[in-house]
Amino acid sequence: MKTTNRTGFNNESYLMEQTASILERVNRFNDKLYLEFGGKILYDYHASRVLPGFDPNAKMRLLQMLREKIDVIMCIHAGAIERSKVRADFGITYDVDALKTIDDFRDWGIDIKAVVITRFENQAPARAFRNKLELRGIKVYLHYPTKGYPTDVDLIVSDRGYGANEYIETTKPIVIVTGPGPGSGKLATCLCNLYHEYKKGVKAGYAKFETFPIWDLPVDHMVNIAYEAATVDLDDKVLIDEHHLKAYNIATVNYNRDIEAFHLLKRIIEKITGGQSMYQSPTDMGVNRASAGIVDDAIITEASRQEIIRRYFRCSVEYAMGLADRETLDRINMIMVKVGAKPEERNVVLPSRQAASDAERTGKGNDGVFSGAAIELHDGTIVTGKNSSLLHASSSLILNAAKHLAGLPDKMYLLPEAIIDSVKHLKKDILNGKMISLDVDETLIVLGISALSNPAAKMALENLKLLRGCEVHLTHIPTPGDEAGWRKLNVNLTCDPEYSGKSLFLGG
Repeated sequence: MKTTNRTGFNNESYLMEQTASILERVNRFNDKLYLEFGGKILYDYHASRVLPGFDPNAKMRLLQMLREKIDVIMCIHAGAIERSKVRADFGITYDVDALKTIDDFRDWGIDIKAVVITRFENQAPARAFRNKLELRGIKVYLHYPTKGYPTDVDLIVSDRGYGANEYIETTKPIVIVTGPGPGSGKLATCLCNLYHEYKKGVKAGYAKFETFPIWDLPVDHMVNIAYEAATVDLDDKVLIDEHHLKAYNIATVNYNRDIEAFHLLKRIIEKITGGQSMYQSPTDMGVNRASAGIVDDAIITEASRQEIIRRYFRCSVEYAMGLADRETLDRINMIMVKVGAKPEERNVVLPSRQAASDAERTGKGNDGVFSGAAIELHDGTIVTGKNSSLLHASSSLILNAAKHLAGLPDKMYLLPEAIIDSVKHLKKDILNGKMISLDVDETLIVLGISALSNPAAKMALENLKLLRGCEVHLTHIPTPGDEAGWRKLNVNLTCDPEYSGKSLFLGG
């Protein structure tokens, strides 16, 4: 099946309806709305993969439209800082991602009002992170574990509970509360400030901006199952919102954690406000008009199916690397069975494995290791690469793909032998490295140097931008240099859960 540029999602329709829904929600409250943002505000590549046509920065575009009305608070869990939890799509820890996000917001013309370190228990890495931010002029608040949570509502909603945390100063009618990932403490931050607002006589409200699961699609719609695959480490399940069904006799969906926590959350909100909650279900609390952008369900369904397969490969690799447990791997396998998907349905899987077999057959691997790689270009063309004593399989693949896109002969050499020899000498004889062949990062640098004097290399270099968004599969777990290079090229990368050599350390 060839990849096409058809889209199944109209971004403008979505933005128009989502903006109108947010403003309607703001108007329900007299003074202020705390809007918790689920998922990623920037670079939401999961959404853009399962909803082809979705702008990964659609949420930021929406915030730009509302910039005169918003303050932004960022939350980060002290435990995530302590554990150096990593955001997989960028390969950076959550505290570094928070810094990157602050910079990104500024690039879009929006300042972060404050950073809240949640569930702070005097962890040394969290203290260091606070100092780093404050030295750069960023206001930092410390929020502590809430006393009485989750059983004692009277204690939770008191000066010893939410009231023990410092009030976060804001001035705009909409307060956006975001974080680098799930479990950042966004909800607790909203409720703490809501408590303080009501003590001040400000009748503020709370709502949640969500993209997934999409509440007015069926439980078993592939988009919602893809959400389960994306959160398989959290064991999230998309379920019928029984609260909504009971209140309105309308079947909607939500995820298990929100459904399970709703009764408690409703009691907390009623305790804070001193009245009846306006929300009868977790679906009521959400502002989600993603379905308004869907224009071709067949495209969305197939894209979501492919995302499930990608998540299967990612989880398998994380298990092989000791980053995921057996239960998580079993859950993703069950999802694959549920949708009837097979790894080989990903178009680049079999060609990459065939490339590795070809390398083994010809004996042109590297120290007895034979690796393959494949990319599906936007016109559906499959290009492959294999490893050698000179290049990693990924490096070979990038050069082959760039030559194809530039219309250059497959056998043309783009990298001067003298430069390759010099880099290998540096790695082996100067830096005492064990892995001598060029990884992706190194190959891109050498190609850039070669382009100064080689017109063919310059043509290939200019075509690298056409790899953005392409599908790539490797027969092995990439080395750090390969992974970093692929990330810069912004492809959708998967790999088999196999190591590329016998060395236990992949750093060099």
